[in-house]
Amino acid sequence: MGFNACFKGSRSGNSFPLDQVVYRDSDGGLLEVEHDMEQLRTRSAQEWKSLFEKRCGTHNWPFASGVWGKKEWVLPGIADEDIISLNEGWTNLFYAKRFGGHLGLDDLWVKLCGNSHTGSFKDLGMTALVSQVNAMRRKGVPIKAVACASTGDTSAALAAYCAAAGIPSVVFLPGDKISVAQLIQPISNGSIVVSLDTDFDGCMKIVQEITEDKSLYLANSMNSLRIEGQKTISVEICQQFGWEVPDVVIIPGGNLGNVSALGRGFDMMLELGLIDRKPRLVVAQAANANPLYTAYKSGFAGLVPMRAQKTEASAIQIGNPVSYERAVRALKKYSGMVYQVTEEQLSDAAHLADRTGLYCDPHTGVAIGALIQMVEEKAISRKDRVVVVSTAHGLKFSEFKTRYHKGELPGVHAKYANPISECPPDTEKVRAILEKRFKEMV
Repeated sequence: MGFNACFKGSRSGNSFPLDQVVYRDSDGGLLEVEHDMEQLRTRSAQEWKSLFEKRCGTHNWPFASGVWGKKEWVLPGIADEDIISLNEGWTNLFYAKRFGGHLGLDDLWVKLCGNSHTGSFKDLGMTALVSQVNAMRRKGVPIKAVACASTGDTSAALAAYCAAAGIPSVVFLPGDKISVAQLIQPISNGSIVVSLDTDFDGCMKIVQEITEDKSLYLANSMNSLRIEGQKTISVEICQQFGWEVPDVVIIPGGNLGNVSALGRGFDMMLELGLIDRKPRLVVAQAANANPLYTAYKSGFAGLVPMRAQKTEASAIQIGNPVSYERAVRALKKYSGMVYQVTEEQLSDAAHLADRTGLYCDPHTGVAIGALIQMVEEKAISRKDRVVVVSTAHGLKFSEFKTRYHKGELPGVHAKYANPISECPPDTEKVRAILEKRFKEMV
């Protein structure tokens, strides 16, 4: 039906085709992907809902993907044969009944975005970006590789999607600051991996300078193609609730493309009539890397970049987020709140949730730590429908979890540690241990 989209400057209104290698407007602001909403409105809200429902759970390429099932809202102009999909999206919306009961909440859910091909929500944005690059290369645009700076999850997603497309990839990682599970993913998928003696912000500086050579395409979230894939989280959540809107959505924030993406998804559903009200968006930051929280406390007077300190939530150990302005716009539009969470709070929160059947990475621990603060402050009522967005799979952070249960995390008391009981093969001694442990569980 001729749906189309382009890059557009949010302040200047300048527009650029999606197959142009460009990330910023002439005024330095980040570009957004803008859709022709008049064209999209030629279908009614019910027609869009019916189309999205029809594609859900099918094996009709590429629409089984949670991203490409909403292709017209993501990259409508791309040919199906150019799409690089690993069947991302459609992740479990986990009803956290027992955990919610512990907190005094009746309607708590966790969107398990880490149940994806590379173990994080970054797959949602990377399928869009790498598909667009694939289409550009087929048209003759001279892109020889795609590059990113990463604290782990972005590099894993980029490496996997580029490997599936047969496109070279380059990743810049901060030395000794990511988990082994995250490090081995881009290595295994054949990326050129460069470890830099700096933090994420230093890696981000290098990748922006390197990609001034337009034959190297930038894959970080300052490239709004990533946001287009990630915004489908919002649409997917509402679809899983039968097109009802949750009251509160909580997400961990580092470079802040994620909350921007959530806002864009809700924006489109509101504008096209699929939903009729807004949720509250909440960003949770590690206290050791909290520039958005600091800005929030000043009424968003402005971003003051900081030197992020070490946090177990390594993917959000970012002191100068490139999507700050986007995030602030989304938070202002959606009655946003920002919380900071200490290392002990995030560690205990993750492992308290684990006791109820989850297996939380430290970033989800940050989001749950914010949730606990909101409950304590009565910023959430018992009947509110709350969704925590879990951005990565806990298995990628098994070292963090092992150290927690061994009591080896510095400055963390490990309130919910579950130590292994060692015992000789003696039945009576085993019974004694079990009796002791059962009493401790009461």
